[in-house]
Amino acid sequence: MILEMKLPSPGESITEVEIAQWMVADGEYVEQDQIICEIDSEKATLELGAEESGKIEIIAQEGDTVAVGSVVCKIDTSAKGAAKAPKKEEAPAAPEVKKENETPKAVAAAAPSPATEETYAKGHPSPAAKKMMDEAGVASVTGTGPGGRVTKSDVLEALSGGKVGTRDIDRKKMSMLRRKLAQRLVSVKNETAMLTTFNEVDMSGIMELRSRTKDKFLEKHGVKLGFMSFFTKAVTAALEEFPAVNAMIDGEEMLFHSYCDVAIAVSSPKGLMVPVLRNAEIMSFAEIEAGIGALAKKARDGKLSMEEMTGGTFTITNGGVFGSMLSTPILNPPQSAILGMHNIVQRPVAIDGKVVIKPIMYLALSYDHRVIDGRESVGFLVKVKEYVENPLLLLTKGSDLGDRLLDI
Repeated sequence: MILEMKLPSPGESITEVEIAQWMVADGEYVEQDQIICEIDSEKATLELGAEESGKIEIIAQEGDTVAVGSVVCKIDTSAKGAAKAPKKEEAPAAPEVKKENETPKAVAAAAPSPATEETYAKGHPSPAAKKMMDEAGVASVTGTGPGGRVTKSDVLEALSGGKVGTRDIDRKKMSMLRRKLAQRLVSVKNETAMLTTFNEVDMSGIMELRSRTKDKFLEKHGVKLGFMSFFTKAVTAALEEFPAVNAMIDGEEMLFHSYCDVAIAVSSPKGLMVPVLRNAEIMSFAEIEAGIGALAKKARDGKLSMEEMTGGTFTITNGGVFGSMLSTPILNPPQSAILGMHNIVQRPVAIDGKVVIKPIMYLALSYDHRVIDGRESVGFLVKVKEYVENPLLLLTKGSDLGDRLLDI
């Protein structure tokens, strides 16, 4: 029986995907549920599993754009998988017995190695290399190609005094994910009234609290206490006071959310991904740290689902992990605001008329001015700054219960 595997819909509103990579070869025997293909949609990379066991015939090739519902491969379910031959165990080599008075074999009698053997190719340039040598007036170049042949790279290195410079162009098709991201970023610039406001945060309080509690936190919860959980909690607390920052435009209406689904930008081999922490406002520090860690791992492994990538109401991105001092993050539509974190640098600041050194982070809030007024954007960022600089206020909202929300 020949089974036609049709491309399932990876999510609502997605009509086509791109074949990113086949994990099996044409004609190979595959097992049921075996991952046979990776597909790129406009939002995420997904895996396709074999519906039945059998011999596969690949229809859609890597790089092809395929409509949802199209046949991507066929599986001959009547074919039987070839049994794998067991590996033969190599017999242990017999110990060499040296006869008395035996003269060792002369090393000089060994055949010359290919690297040292004289061949016709040695010293002769390839056609492209010869053309470059003639144009440059170079008579002799040492070859490093097969058999000592002079290659184009050898000539370039000789002409540059050992510094190799090329003018090659590698043309590579953009993935569907990258093309969609490009379209979205351009549309954000064209269709929103995006502005950015900045502030600076003294990280001394968080760093001291984290240093004091991180070992107990790790021992109890099994995850490390990082800065992202503090900023996530600070953001969700500030969003309660400035709900417009958590809103978005839908046609001629504005949607105000009673919850905070915070999208966290994470790096992956395929580019920047923005998975979502649902109801982050009710999550504990440990739940936030564990959630971010799990989503980041899925992003690196290409395992993020469509549900995990959609529906955020606010985004946090941390360019500081790559060394960024300051940037203007771009909105993640249809959201109306995004917070950019940056690196922590020891800077001189004036406190009570004296210059002291403090660990300072610059924060940037980009926002859609159609939804968020200047007073709200600035007020929101000041509130985030207040919570971050006073972590006990963030944890206890002014009570004297110490670190109770850290649950340690």
